Amino acid sequence: MHSLPISDLTDRAREIFRLVVEGYLENGQPVGSKTLAGAGALNLSPASIRSVLHELEGLGLLAAPHTSAGRLPTEQGLRLFVDGMMQVAEPSAEERAAIERQLSRPGPIEAALTATSAILSELSAAAGVVMVPRREPRLAQLQLVPLSATRALAVLVGADGGVENRVVELPQGVPPGALEAASNYISAHLGGRTLAEAVRAIRAEIANGRSALDAASRDLVERGLAVWSEDAASRPVLIVRGASNLLDETALSDLERVRMLLDDLESKQSVAELLETAREADSTRIFIGSENRLFALSGSSVIASPYRDRDGRVVGVVGVIGPTRLNYARLVPMVDFTAQSLGKLIG
Repeated sequence: MHSLPISDLTDRAREIFRLVVEGYLENGQPVGSKTLAGAGALNLSPASIRSVLHELEGLGLLAAPHTSAGRLPTEQGLRLFVDGMMQVAEPSAEERAAIERQLSRPGPIEAALTATSAILSELSAAAGVVMVPRREPRLAQLQLVPLSATRALAVLVGADGGVENRVVELPQGVPPGALEAASNYISAHLGGRTLAEAVRAIRAEIANGRSALDAASRDLVERGLAVWSEDAASRPVLIVRGASNLLDETALSDLERVRMLLDDLESKQSVAELLETAREADSTRIFIGSENRLFALSGSSVIASPYRDRDGRVVGVVGVIGPTRLNYARLVPMVDFTAQSLGKLIG
């Protein structure tokens, strides 16, 4: 169904719609006409309120669960509310202090990212997520050290002095000197480059016939580069904390949806792909239910904001994932503040 401008609703319908959405977001339960009439803010009879509720249901903004006479917002209704009616509430001084306190702790950046996802989870009562920056360290050397006739150790040395090792499978009959020739060739091309830059340069040189390597050494170069490229691609790209928060009291009546959501969170690569779409956003993005393919079945929402380094480049995404009844007005500015604070740390 096509989206409806909020201005198309009458003042009465708009107010009733707002009260239903806010009531649902507060307690996760359908809101009925008696509840709305009893609140005393409308000055309308339950019958008049029911008539408006029926109208809003016909517009696709509200739905009536079969187990209740009350109404709750549809995904289309939530989108209309978020885009046209929501009044955001800036994070409190206590919330800002809690976020900054977590980020100011000494330690590696990974620890700060973990702390960020944990504090977001704690403050939102949902799952906190942080996409790890794509770190591309500059490299200094790669050495292939023989372990046996069919295996070698690829030792990668970073420009910062860091050392990592990976085992490389060797083809049968590797001639003497091939490992040393391949090591020297790769190291000569690393010189302050990232792995991706070195791979492109080396492969272009080999493809254009400018390499003096023999066939055996070329094969070892490919193997040495491949093991590191595959390793980088398989590294965790997402930190998720607080998934257990999704198992609250209201989840007991909807365990299947929660189970699907937890399964989705286990697939971190898929979640990271979803968050990738927020990297190019100028501000915080909100995905509601089936607006994103990953959470279409579990009916969950994502609030995500990119964070930048000192040069203004987007290096990651931070956010929360939870049921569609998230407190959007409170969490949108909180996620935005966290992204800004994290950006200052990444600096």
